[in-house]
Amino acid sequence: MKLATIENGTPDGALVVVSADGSRHLPAGMTMQAALDSWNASEPALRALAERLDAGEGDSTNGIAFAAPLPRAWQWLDGSAYRSHGELMETLFGTEPPPPGRPLMYQGLSHQFLSATANVPLPREEDGIDFEGEFGIVTDFVPMGVTPEQALSHIKLLVQINDWSLRALAPVEMKTGFGWIHAKPACSVAPFAVTPDVLGDAWRDGRVHLPLAVDWNGERFGNAEGGAMEFGFHELVAHAASTRSLCAGTIIGSGTVSNSNFREIGSACIAERRGIEMLDHGKPSTSFMHFGDTVRMEARLRDGSLLFGAIEQKVVKG
Repeated sequence: MKLATIENGTPDGALVVVSADGSRHLPAGMTMQAALDSWNASEPALRALAERLDAGEGDSTNGIAFAAPLPRAWQWLDGSAYRSHGELMETLFGTEPPPPGRPLMYQGLSHQFLSATANVPLPREEDGIDFEGEFGIVTDFVPMGVTPEQALSHIKLLVQINDWSLRALAPVEMKTGFGWIHAKPACSVAPFAVTPDVLGDAWRDGRVHLPLAVDWNGERFGNAEGGAMEFGFHELVAHAASTRSLCAGTIIGSGTVSNSNFREIGSACIAERRGIEMLDHGKPSTSFMHFGDTVRMEARLRDGSLLFGAIEQKVVKG
């Protein structure tokens, strides 16, 4: 099942169910947050709408202004679950590796998620503007103390995220030990959120086993496979819920999708490319983004169909 939120002038928009090919939609009569708050009751009605779409019903999505699936959320937690990415960031920023067996995670800005096509206003190029291609999940209510096995049943939707970063500001905030405020502006999210069954065998072990293609200014920058997470999403959920419950609509990100053969398949963020250049040449040579630059991200199923829709954005002076 594929879900989306249409912009309607309200903060949370209007939830719609979308056909498998993304061409048609039917209104759900609620918001995404309302659906997640009562998922056991709302899911059968949403799936009934999906069946009607499968039968050919629904209005065209042409010209529809899609918001992020959750335009605002109660909670956004971002992990760093790809060890190859973590090792490069440690090289770039001179930080120590995390304790063995413990996922990295921070709590970020959640009152606003940008649509997949919105321009991204930022204050200064010298802040080190960077994209970060990620996969993410959305939960229903998660009780405190769930095991990773139990956490799997609380993963209701999968999403695709661009976690914008300001790299020049990150090291300063990291040294405070209190987390990021200035270095992490609002994320962008691809238009469609999908239930795990849509992925078939590409969803297993709490991981999205699909490549995330990233293009910068129209040129391929990376195509890393999502399945290489050191910790699966079920383990990230259990980690986040170890001492507290998680509200319905909690979004958890994978961190930048990365593979150990990054030199062959490229990267999902500029900082990783710069880390590779430091390893190979002693200093980075790739610049961060400039105003007017564009980035596109998409994930496709093995049959070539577009899964989440595409993120395609331009960075502009804020």
